[in-house]
Amino acid sequence: MDTFKKLMQYYWPFRKYFFASLFFVLLVTGITVLYPIVLQVTIDDVVRGGQYSLIPYLAVGFILIMIVKGIANFFQQYLGDLFGTSSVYLLRDGLYKKLQKLSFTYYDNARTGDLMSRLTMDVEGFKFFLAAGFKELLKISLLIIISLCVMFYYSVPLALVTMSAMPFLAIVVYKFDRRVHPAFRTIRKSLGRLNTRIQENVSGMNTVKSLSKEDFEIDRFTSNNQDYREVNIKTSNIWAKYFPFMEFIGNICMVALLIYGGYLVINEQLSLGELVAFFSLVTYILGPLMHLGFIVNMFSQAKASGERLLEILEAKEDIEEDEDAIVPNKIAGHVTFNNVTLTYTAEDDSALKNVSFDAPPGKVVGLIGATGSGKTSITQLITRFYEPESGEVIIDGKLTSDYNLKTLRKNIGFVLQESFLFSTTIKENIAYGNPDASMDEIIAASKRAQAHDFIMEMPKGYETMLGERGMGLSGGQKQRIAIARAILIDPSVLILDDATSAVDMETEFEIQKALKEVMDNRTTFIIAHRISSLKHADEILVLEDGEIVERGNHDELLQNGGPYQRIYDIQYQDKEAIMNAVN
Repeated sequence: MDTFKKLMQYYWPFRKYFFASLFFVLLVTGITVLYPIVLQVTIDDVVRGGQYSLIPYLAVGFILIMIVKGIANFFQQYLGDLFGTSSVYLLRDGLYKKLQKLSFTYYDNARTGDLMSRLTMDVEGFKFFLAAGFKELLKISLLIIISLCVMFYYSVPLALVTMSAMPFLAIVVYKFDRRVHPAFRTIRKSLGRLNTRIQENVSGMNTVKSLSKEDFEIDRFTSNNQDYREVNIKTSNIWAKYFPFMEFIGNICMVALLIYGGYLVINEQLSLGELVAFFSLVTYILGPLMHLGFIVNMFSQAKASGERLLEILEAKEDIEEDEDAIVPNKIAGHVTFNNVTLTYTAEDDSALKNVSFDAPPGKVVGLIGATGSGKTSITQLITRFYEPESGEVIIDGKLTSDYNLKTLRKNIGFVLQESFLFSTTIKENIAYGNPDASMDEIIAASKRAQAHDFIMEMPKGYETMLGERGMGLSGGQKQRIAIARAILIDPSVLILDDATSAVDMETEFEIQKALKEVMDNRTTFIIAHRISSLKHADEILVLEDGEIVERGNHDELLQNGGPYQRIYDIQYQDKEAIMNAVN
C-alpha cells in the first residue's frame, strides 16, 4: 500500500466523495442481505405456514427495497466516479507540472512514447481502481461479514462446515496477487516500449521513407508487438491457472452446504426456508470471494501504474531554485565563465574542461569547432539547462544559480539548430514567448528575421495554421520563425545555435544584416559551422574536446595559423573548387 500512501495527496482532498459513496455502498450491501431473509420468510411462513395475508406486505416491502437499492446504486456509482475523476485530474495536473520542472538531464534518458503511456494508460489504470476498486473491496468485505453474521444466526454448525474451505480460498487469492502484480508491471513496461516505437516511427517517417527502411521498421515494431503479446499471454496463463482452482474451492463449499444442510432439514434442526436463505447467503460470500480475484487484478494494475507514475513524480529535479532567488526586472547580460567544467553523466568524458571567458553587454561571441567540441554545452549552462560540475557561470556579477529560473530564461533568447514549432498559427508561434505582443511588434520581429515576406505569401498570412512540428514549412522558414520568436522577447542575451544552418547563403546574409541591429546592446552567442556567420563577431572561441584552444576575432585568428585557419581553408577551398567547376 506504500504506492497509494505516496499518492494520497492527489485523492485525499476529494475524500468527501469517497466516504459519501461508501455510505451508499453500505446501504446497498445491507439491502442485498435482506433478500435471503425475505425469501426465508416467504417459504417458511407463507408457503409452508399458510400465512397468505403476508403476501401483500412482502410484495410492497420488496418493491420498496428495490427502489431504495436503485437510488443508492446510482449515488454510489456517481460519487465513486466523481472521486476517481477528480483525483486523476489533480494527479495528471501534478504529473504535467513535474514534467515541466524536470531538467534536461531527465529528458536525455526519457522516451517520449513511454512518457505518453504513463500519462494516459497508467493514469487511467490508477483512476479505474480509485473509482471502483476501493468501494468494491469494501462492498465485498461488508457483504461477506453481514452474510456470515446472518448465517451464524441461522445455524452455527452449518456456517462452520460451509466456511471450512474459505481459508484455502483466501490463500489462493493471496498467491494470485503475488504472481499477477509483477506480470502487470511487465505489461506496462512493454506497452511503454511499444508506444515509443510507434511515436519514433511516425515522427521520423521522412527518414524512414527516404532510406527505404519500411521493412526494417515493420520488423522492429513486430518484435515489440510480439513482446507485448507474450507478456499478456503469460498474465492470462496466471489468470487461467488460479481462477478454476478458486471456483473448485467454492463448489466444495456448496456441496458441503447441500449435504449437511439437507441432513439438518431432514432432522428438523433447520427449516427449509433457512436452508434456501443459507444457500443465497453462501453465494453472497463465494461470489464476492471469486470477484475478489478481479479486485486483486484491478489493484495490481493500479499499483503497477502508480509505481510508474511515482517514478516521474519522485524524479530528482537537478536544477533547484532557492526560495530567496533574485528576480530582477531586467538583466544587463554580462556573461562570465570561470574555470567551468561540465560532465553530463559519470560514464561520459567532460563536455567542457576549465572553460573561461568574459562577454560584457553588447559583445558578440562566436563559437566554432567540430561536433561534440562543447559549443552547445556553453550555451546550455548560460540558460542553466544543466549545472556545471565545477567552476562558476556568472551573469551580471551573480551566479546563475542565484537567479529565479523564469526571470533568467525570459532574458535569454534561444534559437536552436532544430527549430521546434507548435501546431498552431504562425502568429501564435512567434508570440509564444511574449503572448501580449501587439501585431505590429510581431510583424517587426518577423521582418528582422527575414520571415515577413514568405509569411504574407501563405494563404492566411500570420493566421496560417501549421502542422505538427511546423509541417508544411521548409527548414529555413522554420528557423526564421524561430528567430522572430527569439527577437520578440527582447532578450538581454541572444543565443543562435547554428540558427542559419538551414537557409541559403543569400538568406543568411539578409538575416545576418538584420541581426546586426538586433545584437546592439545585447550579448550574443553565435554557434556556427560556417565561418561566414562568425566574421563579424567581436571574439571567436575555437573549441576542441571541451577546451578553448584558440580565441580572437576573425582577422587575428587567420594570422595565427591554428585550427581556425584550417577550418577557413577547408571551407573556402571547397568554395573555390565549386566556382572553378561551374566556370
